Parts: sequence; C-alpha cells; structure tokens
Amino acid sequence: MINRELLKPKSIVVIGGSNNVHKPGGAVVRNILQGGYEGTLRVVNPKEDEIQGIKAFHDARELPPTELAILVVAAKMCPDYVELLAKEKGTKAFIIISAGFGEETHAGAVLEQRILDTCEQYGASLIGPNCIGLLNRNHHSVFTKPIPTLNPKGVDFVSGSGATAVFILESAVIKGLQFNSVWSIGNGKQIGIEDVLQYMDENFNAETDSLVKLLYIENISNPDKLLFHASSLIRKGCRIAAIKAGSSESGSRAASSHTGAIASSDSAVEALFRKAGIVRCFSREELTTVGCIFTLPPLNGRNFAIVTHAGGPGVMLTDALSKGGLNVPKIEGPLADELKEQLFPGSAVANPIDILATGTAKELGLAIDYCEQKFDDIDAIAVIYGTPGLTTLYEAYETLHQKIQECKKPIFPILPSLHTAGPEVAEFLQKGHVNFSDEVTLATALSQIMNTPAPAPPEVQLYGIDIPRLHKIIFREMNRMEAEGTKGGYLAPDTVHEILECAGIPMVPELVASDKDELISFATRVGYPVVAKVVGPVHKSDVGGVTLNIRTPEHLALEFERMMKIEGATGVMVQKMLKGTELFIGAKYEERFGHVVLCGLGGIFVEVLKDVSSGLAPLSYDEAYSMIRSLRGYKILKGTRGQAGINEQKYAEIIVRLSTLLRFATEIKEMDINPLLADEHDVVAVDARILIERS
Repeated sequence: MINRELLKPKSIVVIGGSNNVHKPGGAVVRNILQGGYEGTLRVVNPKEDEIQGIKAFHDARELPPTELAILVVAAKMCPDYVELLAKEKGTKAFIIISAGFGEETHAGAVLEQRILDTCEQYGASLIGPNCIGLLNRNHHSVFTKPIPTLNPKGVDFVSGSGATAVFILESAVIKGLQFNSVWSIGNGKQIGIEDVLQYMDENFNAETDSLVKLLYIENISNPDKLLFHASSLIRKGCRIAAIKAGSSESGSRAASSHTGAIASSDSAVEALFRKAGIVRCFSREELTTVGCIFTLPPLNGRNFAIVTHAGGPGVMLTDALSKGGLNVPKIEGPLADELKEQLFPGSAVANPIDILATGTAKELGLAIDYCEQKFDDIDAIAVIYGTPGLTTLYEAYETLHQKIQECKKPIFPILPSLHTAGPEVAEFLQKGHVNFSDEVTLATALSQIMNTPAPAPPEVQLYGIDIPRLHKIIFREMNRMEAEGTKGGYLAPDTVHEILECAGIPMVPELVASDKDELISFATRVGYPVVAKVVGPVHKSDVGGVTLNIRTPEHLALEFERMMKIEGATGVMVQKMLKGTELFIGAKYEERFGHVVLCGLGGIFVEVLKDVSSGLAPLSYDEAYSMIRSLRGYKILKGTRGQAGINEQKYAEIIVRLSTLLRFATEIKEMDINPLLADEHDVVAVDARILIERS
C-alpha cells in the first residue's frame, strides 16, 4: 500500500543517521536537508548528541509520533524498530535501506516477513528493504547521488535495483532529463513495481502528474497487474519505457517442439510489453534516450530532416534512421534551391542539410526555418551541432533554444561536444532542454518508439471460437491420459484436427490410418499429388518420415510400407499436397504470463532464422498485424520480385483465433502449426502438434 505518509510526510526520522556523509546513514540525512524538506526531521543515534545540526535521540522510545521512518541499521535490528515505531509512535510509512534480508539468507527472509507482518497489521507502507530509498519533490530520502533536477512534469522512474537506478540517473542527468520521482523498491516485499504503477494509475491526474514513466525491472511478479495498469496509464496519455533484465537466463532450452526451443521467458516479456504498449529498451543509454524523446512533442510522421555542420554524423544518422524504418527524404526543387543560395558556398541541402563547419547561428536558424515552414513533407528535425572551433556555440545554442520553443515540429538536438563545449551544453540544458549526444543511439531509440504498438484492447472477443467443444475435447483427452497413468503428452493427429476446428482454422484435407488401402482410396478421392507423413515420432523429418509429391498409388503404397517400419510409427498421414509460402504459428504456456504466441516464416526457417514475433494471448487484430509486420522477413510475405504476397488478413485471423482459443485452454502447454501454406487467396494449416498437461 502507498499512503500520504510515505509520499508527503509531515515528520521523518532516520534510524541510524550519522555525521559521516560517506556512509548511508549520514548521506540520507544530508540529502534530506539539502533537498529542502519542509517537515520535521529527527535522527536516532545512540552515540551522538547532534547529527548534521539536528539534536539526536539516543533511543527510539524517546521519539514523539513520527510519520515516516528511514532505517539504516543492521538487518537484525529492523523488525524491532518497525514494531516499536508502528505500535507506539504511529509511524505509517517505512523505507528500509538496510540489506541482509531475503536477498541473502533464509534467516534474512524471516526478518523480512516479520517486518511485512507488522506493517500489514498497522496499515503502514513499506519500501524495501535493500534499496537506496525514495526521492520526490517533498523529500529526498535516498543516500545516493546524483540528485537530479525535480519538477512536476519530469519523469517518474521506478527501479528494482538501487545501484542500477544510480547508474541510470547518471546517464539521464548528463542528457538533461529531469525527474518528478525516483522509486527504488529493493526487495519489494510489500510495494513492487506493479504496485507503484497501480497507485499512479488509480490516482492519475493529467493536469498535475508526470506523463512519462521509466522502469527498470528485474522480476515481474504479477504480469496481469503490470499489463493492466501500464496499458491504462498509456491510454490516459502517459508514455512508458522499460528494461527487463535477466530475461535470457534460461536461454533457448531443449524441447520437443519448435516453439519450446524458441519461446523463452524473454518471449513472454516481449509479448507483455507489446500488449501493454511499453517501449522496450535494452540498455541504460537507450532507456534514458527514450525518456528524453518522450519529453519532446510527439512525432507524427517518419520523415526527418537532418541539419548538420559535420557530414559524417549526418550520414551515420541517415543510415541509422533508415535501418529503423524512418525516412530521410531527398529535399529538392525551387525551395531547396532558394535555401542553398542563402547558405555558404559548398553547403548541401538535399538532406542531410550540411551548413558546413563554418556555419553560424544564422545559417542554423535559416535551415531550421525552412524545415519547419516550407518543407511540408518533413515531420521532425534533427540538429547536429558541435564545435569544430570555428563558431560561437553560445549563439548557436541560443538560436536552437529559440527554435525549439517556436517550432511545432519536434527538434532533436544532437550536441556531441561534451568535453570541448561543456559550459555551452550545460547552459543549454539549464533552459530545460535535453541533449542526444550520440546520433545512432537516438535513431535506435526512435525506431523502438515508432515500432511499439498502442495498448491492446482489454476485451476478450471470442471470434466464433467453439469453447464448449474445446472443453469437452480437453476433458476427454486428460481423462484418457490419466487412465493411462500419464499427466500429459502429445495429442493424436485426429484430436489436433478437432481442436483446430474449434478455432475455425482451415486445414489441408488429410487422413491418418494404419491401413494401406484406406489411405490409397483417400488419395485417389482428393487427387494426387499427396504428401505422406509418419505418425508417432515427433520430429518426422529427422527419421525420414516425410515424403512429398507422391503422384501414384504405387508410390504411396511403397512409402506406407517403409514408414510403418520406422521406430515408434503408429500410422501414416496422407494429405493433399498444396503449394505456397510456408508460415509458422506456435504457442507456449509461461507460468504467470499465460500463452505466448509466436509467428514467422515456417518450415525449417523457423529453426534456422528464428525470425519470429511474439504476442500474449488473447490477441487483437492490431496486435496480430503488428507481429506480422515486425518480422525481418515481412517483405517476403508482402511479395517480392514479381511474386504475389500472402493473404495477410487471413494469417492475422488465424493468429487471433488461435490466441483466443488458448485463452480458454491452459492445459495446452505447447503448440506448433508448422507449416501453414499461404498464397494471395488463402492460408491453410498443413501440420500441427499439441502438447497438453494438467494445469
């Protein structure tokens, strides 16, 4: 729970505060004092009479009632202090900076639980333990530096790691990014990242609250809660970016299906962020760069003009923007010629607009004005301006400051000379601006933002899925497996066929049998050529269990006899042979997250290229289209070199239908549909397997 006493306490006591500002107890007192805290600050120290000008209490029992307590003492002492303060001093909020709890030992976990039980009993908030503290505009209750510039429209930053929070703040401050609050949740025993988002969501005021949230996450304990409140905040006008660390620890583990080998906890995180509309970042620099972008006017198109006085950085930015799906369109025509005539000889205006190393504040302002007022197909302006030692940067940066205030199109300042022009850059930042010192990092962050979809609608739409029939099939198969003494396993092809029918997924005509004449009769009825596949072994291709383009009954008879001799064979499947682009859809059940749905190119490419996109079931059509279009091989699906593309709408429909079906079948732990064959008219499932286990 998060209460007023935690956020805006009228009184604070630091248990373990000291005069040594090089230790946490002294540093937190210093930061609170220097932060201009307006309430009453008290300190408990059994050995000192005065702490940094404040009269010290030798014993916490001597304290008057105090709203917020910050504990910087040994872990073993914390439970008794919490109980004393909550019971006798009316303390309703605790920040426990001390370490040595559940993150280290079982004994520490017991201490931690005692603290939580006391806080729950007395209705108190608890941040930590094992954190750097809480920083907001009311009190600077942290023991670390830097203390960033705080203002109501700054960023809200929530971190699961104290040390990482400090490093992220270092990265942010040098860019000019300002903050509204910094939350270090530590072990998150009571208040985790999801709880902070819940509080921000349920108490959101668009007029007064920050619209930017940055997250550093080490553990997602409640994915549904994170999804609900993050997407809710984004729908209310907020923008959220996050790093999820530790997603690849389990890696690509060995499994019996393509999906099991590809899907990992990282796939679940990717799917969750996509569904919520969270911009995913992978480094501190990327996170703080995205945060800076969020403070600028929104980018309403993909066309950039680059104004630079250095050719190389302009070229690198052009390459990076293009790689990320953004455009640097050629500027030409009478207006371009008009601008060129007003710049120094040798300047280029085709985009990038290179005003040369001798370009002054006047030329810089002129180029920006043309991009803002006359070049209609430009949506945003990137300005690269450092110091070659030829111009006065104060004047150039003052011009840039004025243009950022005047222009409706967003301007991205790239000021790389942090060493040779440190004072000039610092003055620019003090005016409330941000700086992207590296153009490629900026382009990467921009592409991440532009390629992040809006939050998915929260409603589950059944899309004609036959849920009652699905439940009957799952119930029947689970009972059968239980009677056989197993907890789960792969379903027979005819049962897989039934389940796909429940989702309305079109399938190629097929028959499974152990009778040769029955299969030959089926092949004659549907027409040759056909495909034969062994039934029993999971990886059919590995054991020679797949034969394509069978054109005669005699050939089919020979293949049947050969396949029935393969170890583990229980029958043979015959399918009508179709042509088309091979696609893949898979799903894997991840604890706490639900089903992660994957799509991509099919056949062997799903294993070789691993070009897949992930989403969290159930999926909307917008999510499905976003997944398809984010594939590296999307150009193949669109059609290239005279080849027709696939029916993208039907591919998306199958993804949506499958994801909705999975929402009602947690017993399905893994599923592959590989391949589906697609052309410009239809998408048809050719081969599928489903693993079920009792939940």
